[in-house]
Amino acid sequence: MPEIKEDPNQWCFACGSLNPIGLKLHFEEDMAAGVYRSRFTAGPEHQSYNGVMHGGLVSTLLDEIMGRYYYAKGKQAVTAKLEVRFRAPTPIGQELLIEGRVVGQRGKMAEMTAQVLLADGSVTAEGKALVAILGDLL
Repeated sequence: MPEIKEDPNQWCFACGSLNPIGLKLHFEEDMAAGVYRSRFTAGPEHQSYNGVMHGGLVSTLLDEIMGRYYYAKGKQAVTAKLEVRFRAPTPIGQELLIEGRVVGQRGKMAEMTAQVLLADGSVTAEGKALVAILGDLL
């Protein structure tokens, strides 16, 4: 019987299906709009203060939507630089829309932006990242 090899990326904290404490994000691409998207609803285990999502986890959402874009394209990539601007508290228990897009690329470095949005379209956090594209996935 052939050995089935587990994909180690399935242990990713943000998107891995095997990580029991992970966020288990799923993604979709809107090619016409040039946007990569995910949705997430934070629970009480994701809060810092009562009713407010922890800023480190908000940063994780932004980092993942930008860094994972190239993974979906069959490339291995890592975040080289991440900037986060918090615009408003991100609430617990409301569905969040996380959107990222490529705004420029020079060689193996891509500049990306991302936002965390509420259902009414208001932005709770914005991110900018420089992503290093390392090559094709193995």
